[in-house]
Amino acid sequence: MCMGIVAGLDSSSGFTHVVVCDTDTGAVLREGYAPHPVEEKATEADPQAWLLSLGEAAADGLLDDVQAIGVSAQQHGLVPLDANGQPVRPALLGNDKRAQVAAADLVEGLGGRQAWAQAVGSVPTSPQPLAKLAWLARHEPENAARIAGVMQPHDWLVWQLLGRPARRTTDRGAASGTGYWSAATGSYRPDLVELALGHQAALPEVLGPSEAAGMTPEGLLISAGTGETMAAAFGLGVAVGDAVVSLGASGSVMAVHHEALADPSGMITSFADATGMHLPVVHTSNAVRALRGTAELLGVEGGLEELSALALKSTPGSSGLVLLPYLEGERTPWLPHTAGTLLGLRRESMKPEHLARASFEGMLCSLADAMDVLRGRGVQVRRVFLLGAAAELPAVQGMAPMIFGTQVVVPAPAQYAALGAARQAAWALGVAQGTLSPQEPPAWRGAVAQVLEPGDEAAVGAAIRQQFKAARDQVHPGAFETGAE
Repeated sequence: MCMGIVAGLDSSSGFTHVVVCDTDTGAVLREGYAPHPVEEKATEADPQAWLLSLGEAAADGLLDDVQAIGVSAQQHGLVPLDANGQPVRPALLGNDKRAQVAAADLVEGLGGRQAWAQAVGSVPTSPQPLAKLAWLARHEPENAARIAGVMQPHDWLVWQLLGRPARRTTDRGAASGTGYWSAATGSYRPDLVELALGHQAALPEVLGPSEAAGMTPEGLLISAGTGETMAAAFGLGVAVGDAVVSLGASGSVMAVHHEALADPSGMITSFADATGMHLPVVHTSNAVRALRGTAELLGVEGGLEELSALALKSTPGSSGLVLLPYLEGERTPWLPHTAGTLLGLRRESMKPEHLARASFEGMLCSLADAMDVLRGRGVQVRRVFLLGAAAELPAVQGMAPMIFGTQVVVPAPAQYAALGAARQAAWALGVAQGTLSPQEPPAWRGAVAQVLEPGDEAAVGAAIRQQFKAARDQVHPGAFETGAE
């Protein structure tokens, strides 16, 4: 018998998407959508805009009969609050890069990358709330002095839905991205907040995966909520043995693991997930941007689709042509000041189709390098979920299984972060009703997906990777061993 109906809302950087689901199966019953009333690519936002977007997305009775709500939201945003709980200034968003120098100073302030990795499982970067606090202290000292508490977007939305109670909460997933909470110890490092901001600030209580943040005045249960990455992983249903490769302008590889990883090189960021497990993540600075750059260089007017078709006219190994796709420097390996490199130029390899294929092979080999960083720390990878619009390209689907050397799953497009938030709401509701265990989330149907096998081409993929590695080691010898240029 159906326990009820729940909703998951995902407040992304540019929109709010709401899904209303059956608690037993996860079947989507209805959906709502609304853009955020903010400028595209804005680095700051009035948090009230998120509420306006939520109200619009949930209009026309969308939430009728809903018993619980889960909230997913954009990560790495900072909502600085004064002593009365009012924003000191507009929220700083995750795409704000102004804190790069502040992040570098923080790294040195604690004694280097290894010290940070051991302290909180990550090395400060400009998107993190911690770096944003340091930037505010340096560039807006009057605002910084007024900060009495800090929240992230999902924390703030949950707090608003609950009527702004005295208790402020977050979850371990979102907390693990702040730079001042350790997934390994499950505790805050308030001394790091003071290091960045110059004084202490109130931090939200960290809830467990199946805990409820509270009840709204109307009687709706609000679950702990989480960040978009963790919600999407939960919505996809990934488990131990699964890795998720995300193809954006930059790239990332994350996997489900049973423990937090402290990586001395700083290449692994140790997030917590939405189930009680961990999500170690390795980022690359370059992914689809290497494809787009190659398309522009070749004068391909049909975009990535035409580049994909051109690449498939070449053969595995791109006639010996290798592209090291480090166009914006690189995080994995740690080569922040390098540039991309094209090797293997011979008369027979100087054809558009070979360069096109080399761009795909270079991107995927770089991501395979990132996956090997996780495997080198004992993380199991038996299948790979491939996300992003580029995952639909025939060249990516043809090359990924052989280069990764494992089964590749391409999920059908869906609002996985919103689905993960809804699944969390169903879990918290089931625990409250006594029908679910706090240790076992509801078993919803997995994502509809296309499954690709490496088959007999795994050996070909291994040869492509060896060719890439030889080129990488020629240009950047010992990059992965030393963690530096």
